[in-house]
Amino acid sequence: MAKMQLVVLPLLMVAALFEGSLAMSICDISEDGLSACRPSVTEPNPVDPPSIDCCKAVSGANLTCLCSYKNSYLLPYLGIDPDLAMGLPSKCNPSTPVPNC
Repeated sequence: MAKMQLVVLPLLMVAALFEGSLAMSICDISEDGLSACRPSVTEPNPVDPPSIDCCKAVSGANLTCLCSYKNSYLLPYLGIDPDLAMGLPSKCNPSTPVPNC
């Protein structure tokens, strides 16, 4: 029985991760928004200025939530440079108040 659990548990975890990746969102930025912003937040050659679609996604983002990810392992794990990500709101709309991250 223990051997069965060693096989089944990892399979369930992989299935859950795959399922979750189909509808990923971070801080009210949809998966499409994340994809639109990826070129502007990845090194070594980030796209500047961000695309219109990226800025639309950022305009609906929860900036306080986004700040909470600044020192998280999640953004770098996803290939996102946290400093570039934190700079998106001011690049998309310089008049948008940005929380002090």
